[in-house]
Amino acid sequence: MSSRRQFIQSLAITTAAATIEVPMLASSQTKRRNIKLGFDNFSIRAMGWKAPQLLEYASRLKVDTVLFSDLDVYESHDEKYLKDIKKKADDLGIEIHAGTGSICPSAKSFSPRFGSAEEHLLLTIRVAKTLGSKVARCYQGTVDDRKLPGGLPARWKDTIKVCKAVRSQAIDAGVKIAIENHAGDMQAWELANLIEDCGRDYVGATLDSGNATWTLEDPMRNLEILGPYAVTTGVRDSMVWETPEGANSGWTAIGEGQVDWQKYFDRFAELCPGVPAQLEIISGAIRPYPYKQDDFWQFYGDIRAKEFMNFTAMAKRGKPIEAFKVPAGQDRKLAEQEFQKAELERSIKYCREVLGLGLKG
Repeated sequence: MSSRRQFIQSLAITTAAATIEVPMLASSQTKRRNIKLGFDNFSIRAMGWKAPQLLEYASRLKVDTVLFSDLDVYESHDEKYLKDIKKKADDLGIEIHAGTGSICPSAKSFSPRFGSAEEHLLLTIRVAKTLGSKVARCYQGTVDDRKLPGGLPARWKDTIKVCKAVRSQAIDAGVKIAIENHAGDMQAWELANLIEDCGRDYVGATLDSGNATWTLEDPMRNLEILGPYAVTTGVRDSMVWETPEGANSGWTAIGEGQVDWQKYFDRFAELCPGVPAQLEIISGAIRPYPYKQDDFWQFYGDIRAKEFMNFTAMAKRGKPIEAFKVPAGQDRKLAEQEFQKAELERSIKYCREVLGLGLKG
């Protein structure tokens, strides 16, 4: 952790609006990949920035795309405001992917703030169309839905119903509903089945490499299953390690976990042509998986043996990492802002210089 703290301190970020220059030092020996590079605004959620600030930041980082993964990032959902945001993005040469949260009315994480689930999804599709986004990222729910009456199957039924209710509007708008494997709600094969039940003509996947570990999956296996369905992404690294109760996992900056990213993006290029790598870096938290305890499996009965074996093999190879802690004497908000920006910017640098991602520079 000392090296991580030293790196953060070396960035010398003194204000939320500080401009960070990310070096463009890709080696001539780096394998160049024709994959767009961007980030999800959730990576720097502590900043509290709205769309215009995020676009300016994305421009400074010289990325190709940005995923606005929630509807609160906009100061208005009026047509004029959204068209102004699109123009700003176009002028900066940045492609926008639009998104929102849960669209399942029976999920614990669903919010009625934007009306019914159908109204919420239609709003997201309209926002996406106006911004020139070909995708409307969303998700079903979270791990908490496993404990609700009816479990995951009841949530699948409701999610499919909502998607089918807006099928014609999505197709007319030229926008694909991009459902994410999110926060322990579904394994890759379950999301693939849900997409097939909805219809691949208007529904695809938001492929999230980090959330794979939340459902006891290896990210590479997750890619193999969901890659053919992917239309956008949420990319981050993971570390999984054994504990007396089972395993722990934590997310890290790209290149600091266990994923073999050279292998990952070689396969990604084959399975997901034209899909950008949107970095959603959520480092600093540790999550336990006490699968050696019988009561754990009460809510994870859907986990397939092969996926679990790959996960436990990953745990055997992993090593413990520490959770993020606010340094003594520092303001929590400022510390979180500095930490999140440092994790994202280091990940972008690694993706560009080591993995050869990104079309700019």
